[in-house]
Amino acid sequence: MNKLQAMEVFVQVVDAGGFTRAAENMQLPKATVSTLVQTLEQTLQTRLLHRTTRQVSVTSDGAAYYERCLRILADVRDAEESLSNNRASPSGRLRVDVATSMANDIIIPALPGFFERYPDIRLDLGCSDRPVDLIEEGVDCAVRGGQLGDSALIARRIGVLHFVTAATPAYLDRHGRPQHPHDLAQHRCINYFSSRTGKIMDWDFMRGDETLYVPVPACLAVNDSTVHLTAGLRGLGIIQMPHYLMAPLEASGQMEVVLRDWTSEPLPINVVYPQNRHLSAKVRVFVEWVADLFLTDARLRYPPD
Repeated sequence: MNKLQAMEVFVQVVDAGGFTRAAENMQLPKATVSTLVQTLEQTLQTRLLHRTTRQVSVTSDGAAYYERCLRILADVRDAEESLSNNRASPSGRLRVDVATSMANDIIIPALPGFFERYPDIRLDLGCSDRPVDLIEEGVDCAVRGGQLGDSALIARRIGVLHFVTAATPAYLDRHGRPQHPHDLAQHRCINYFSSRTGKIMDWDFMRGDETLYVPVPACLAVNDSTVHLTAGLRGLGIIQMPHYLMAPLEASGQMEVVLRDWTSEPLPINVVYPQNRHLSAKVRVFVEWVADLFLTDARLRYPPD
């Protein structure tokens, strides 16, 4: 038995909460994952996991062994990287999750430069507005908008989103231009709801010391940022959207900003990764790259440069 491989498999099973998910994350047959953990238990002469038909949980001995495995595996990777060119040429599969609009408008256009610098990294880029569980789903890191609520994640602030309120000129010519947030009650709006909770997001407006939270009358609610923008472009109603997406649409005459003297609460953008995982070379270089990409993007500053 390869003891280090067995340790890695055991850690992955604990992180993923089961053999099936761990096997998928490691791209190994489920039977191999199960056999390695069983052999490890036999070698240690102790049970590391409680197994039922519905779930897998760690025993008290398994929890203690898990923490030691994390430290050992981290030390091994550090030793390997210090004696190789991994820091200069990181390689392997990297799983990253990012919101669809950020992937489409910011990350994808810049990826040729990333791959030119790191040609041996294979990037699996999950694109959706669904908040993923990084540990359970085996994701190395994610770019997320909003306040971080998961204490098991380390976050690095890389930018901020500023939102504007807008609609197509055709819609506004037909229905009128709101002069105050309360005027939205007489309009058709396109809302956004949380993929995790299903909660409809209220719109917030700030002007000086005044802050309003407006439950707008939505004719449509979606949970995908790209679909949200498409609905606005089709003239279905008024939307709130990131300024960096709106700027070129306003310049081309496709969309028109309303309520200009009202701002919306900025939304922080973070790159996050699990705190109980060793930050490998490939994760480290991606975090540095994406942080530099967002921090130097003038569109993510408001007003833009």
